Amino acid sequence: MIDQPVSLEDMEPLRIVVLGGDGFCGWPTSLYLSARGNDVTIADNLSRRRIDEELGVSSLTPIRPLDERVRAWREVSGLEIDVAVLDVARDYDALLELLERFRPEAVVHFAEQRAAPYSMKSSRHKRYTVDNNVNATHNLLAALVEAELDCHVVHLGTMGVYGYQSAGVPIPEGYLNVSLAPEADAVEKEILYPVDPGSVYHTTKTLDQLLFAFYAKNDELRITDLHQGIVWGTETDQTALDERLINRFDYDGDYGTVLNRFLMQAAIGYPLTVHGTGGQTRAFIHIRDTVRCIELAMSNPPERGDRVQIYNQTTEVHRVIDLAEIVAGLTGAEIDLVDNPRKEAPENELAVENQRLLGLGLEPTTLQDDLLREVTQVASKYLDRVDRSMIPCKSRWVRHHRDDGRGPDLTAPVSDGAAPSGA
Repeated sequence: MIDQPVSLEDMEPLRIVVLGGDGFCGWPTSLYLSARGNDVTIADNLSRRRIDEELGVSSLTPIRPLDERVRAWREVSGLEIDVAVLDVARDYDALLELLERFRPEAVVHFAEQRAAPYSMKSSRHKRYTVDNNVNATHNLLAALVEAELDCHVVHLGTMGVYGYQSAGVPIPEGYLNVSLAPEADAVEKEILYPVDPGSVYHTTKTLDQLLFAFYAKNDELRITDLHQGIVWGTETDQTALDERLINRFDYDGDYGTVLNRFLMQAAIGYPLTVHGTGGQTRAFIHIRDTVRCIELAMSNPPERGDRVQIYNQTTEVHRVIDLAEIVAGLTGAEIDLVDNPRKEAPENELAVENQRLLGLGLEPTTLQDDLLREVTQVASKYLDRVDRSMIPCKSRWVRHHRDDGRGPDLTAPVSDGAAPSGA
C-alpha cells in the first residue's frame, strides 16, 4: 500500500510509450498525458481499423487517420506526439528497437483486442485474441528485460477476470489472504484473487496476470495492473478541442459498451437492447476517469522487487436493467428484452473494493444526467453514420452448429484513412 501518494502537481514529466494509443482508451490517454507535459510516443498496428473493415461497421464518430490526428493535436496544443506503426505481438525486434531508442520511463499497455463478443465470434477470432493479447504482453515484458530498462508498466486489465460473482464480499484489489490447513498447523498465504473469466478475451487478461507476477518476481519489473470496469462516455477535455481529435464511439454488438449503446439507441429511436432479464450487475467507469487513473497509477509506481500493484479501476456498480431504465426515463426510449448471446448467470450481485485509486486522489465521475445527455448529443450529431443492422449482437458464446473458423486477415494493410480507429 502506498503510504504517501505522489500528487499529480509534484509529478515530473516522463517519457511514455502508449501501446495501442490509436484506440478508444489509448487515444484520449495519449492526449491527456501529453497535455500534462509528458513526452508521449504512440505505438499501434492499426488493427482496430482493420477490424472495422472486417465487421463492415464504422465508429459513430468520424475518426481521422492517425497521422492527421497527431498533426491536429500539434496545431491545437503546440505539443508533439510521435508515432511508431508496429505490431507489438508480432514484431518483437521493432518493439525492442523503439524501447532502446526512446528509453521510456513508463509504458502504458493498451495493445490488446478488447472486445469479449469479438473474441467469441469463431475459432479464428478466439485464436487471434489469444495470439495477439498474450504475445503482446509477453513481448513487452521480454523486451524490457532485454533492453535493461527500469520502466514502469501500466496495463489496462479488466474486472471481468473475476467473473461477476462477489461471493457475498467485495472483490479485493488483486490479492486475497488465505489460510491453508494441512494436517499440521495452518499456513497463512497471500494469493492472487481467484479468477473466473467469462470469455476468451477475459481469459487472456487472466493470463496477463500470471505473466506480470512472474516478471515482477523473476526480473523485478515494476508493474501496475488496472482492473477496469466497463467504460462509458466518449469525450475528454482534450478530444473535444477539435473534431479531428474526436474519440471513437462504438455502437455495434461486438465493440459497443452497454451504456454507450443504450444512449445511442435512444438517440435514434431504437429500443434499448437488454440481454436476458438485465439482471447482470457490472462495474462502470467514465472515460474521463480512465485517463486520470492511468496518470494516478503512473505517478505512484511500485518499487523494484515489489509484487504487481493491482487497482480495481471502477467508480460505480449497476444492474444493466437499471441503466436501461435510467436512459429510458431520461430520453423516453423503449426497452426491449432480447435473447442473451452470452453464457452467464441471468442475475448476479457484485461488490468491488476501489479504495486505492480513491486514496490517490481520484474524484469519481458518476452517472449524471448532463453527462448522459452529452453522450446522447454526440450520438445525435452523427445519426447519418448509423447502420441499424449492426446494432444487435451476433456473436454467441455457445454455438449449436459447426463453425468453419474463418475470420479476418488482420495482417493486411489498412485502407488509407477510410476506416475509423481505436483499440
